[in-house]
Amino acid sequence: MNILFVGDIFGNPGRQAIKKLLPELRRKREVDFVIANCENSAGGKGVTEKIAEELFASGCDLLTGGNHIFAQRDSYDFIDAETRLVRPVNFPPGAPGRGYVVHRSAAGPLIGVVNACGRTFMAQHYDDPFRAIDGCVQKIREKTPLIIVDFHAETTSEKVAMGWYLDGRVTAVLGTHTHIPTADERILHHGTAYMTDVGMTGPYDSVIGDDKDVILDAIMTQRPRRFEVAAPNEVFLCGALITASMETGVAERIERIRVPL
Repeated sequence: MNILFVGDIFGNPGRQAIKKLLPELRRKREVDFVIANCENSAGGKGVTEKIAEELFASGCDLLTGGNHIFAQRDSYDFIDAETRLVRPVNFPPGAPGRGYVVHRSAAGPLIGVVNACGRTFMAQHYDDPFRAIDGCVQKIREKTPLIIVDFHAETTSEKVAMGWYLDGRVTAVLGTHTHIPTADERILHHGTAYMTDVGMTGPYDSVIGDDKDVILDAIMTQRPRRFEVAAPNEVFLCGALITASMETGVAERIERIRVPL
């Protein structure tokens, strides 16, 4: 089966890319299930119920999060109730929402999706993502061998380590958060598809989604600035397309996706 993972949707430009490009991409590439990271979809930080519904209507089957998932305070109840959205599993106990779900795909098989945040150079104090994912994978494998992990982390080394750690136990480990697609997509030794960062779905005429002039001024003057979503120039839908066995969950192929708006 074909599983499309879409990288961090950034602001309105990213949402427009999903709305205009995803339906045709699903049809053309015969995609059975779409997972998209939505943690930057509301003005660059967080997600709202309205935006999530727009993303579902455009063809996303399930949404994942990251360190900004709770940036919109009025979304807490929605995140807690929506079973098609996962936030990092290694948030402290009591956080709204869930860290993993098992969802039925249009093709029939169940798919497990896990979300976790890395700890290196991240401002928040998360629980150990390796041990947190361990418990999820064991429970999901009782229901399905098809498991996709969105590892939302800052450093390439921590992401690579997670790939090797889960090799042979999950279908794919896909990195998010740094918004720049890497060229290291591969199938690891025991059948897990891996890519350090699938990239951002949003404006690349920017500094990882934000207005480049504002960011440059903040860097050069060291004055605090309110970041702004960049203008919708050079917008791309980026991600990874994984082909996997329905019976074993083993990845057979991974392809980088980069579609211009």
